[in-house]
Parts: sequence; C-alpha cells; structure tokens
Amino acid sequence: MNLSKATAGSRVRVTRLGGDMRQLSRLASVGVIPGSVLQVRRNDRRRPLLVFSRDTLLALGRRGCDDIQVEEVSA
Repeated sequence: MNLSKATAGSRVRVTRLGGDMRQLSRLASVGVIPGSVLQVRRNDRRRPLLVFSRDTLLALGRRGCDDIQVEEVSA
C-alpha cells in the first residue's frame, strides 16, 4: 500500500520509494529510505501526513506519499 493510505497510529516499514530525484534526495536526507520504520501520527486525508522518523516529526505532502510504498509492521 502507499503511505497516504496508512492509518494514524500505525507503524509502517518503507518498502519502495518513487518520484523524481529531488524528492528521493529530500526523503533520504531525513531518513526515509527503504527499510526504515515510520510511525504515522496524523492522516486526515486533506492535510499533509505527519510521521515520526528517527525521532523527528515530518510533514509529508499527500502527492509525495503516493510514491512511498509501505507495509504495516506490528508493535
């Protein structure tokens, strides 16, 4: 599934990244790479998605989240 479909409160592992080189570089610089685990804090379908990655709260645009493939992981 893509990150934009993840529910608030869930933990997900990044399996694949898409998008242009600028977006990939930005994601890598904040630690969003394949294998990293994110905790989804807010996903209300109209605003940017809020996730925790490596002790940092990130706001990710909805279109960019469509390019991030994830799988849910257990707590």
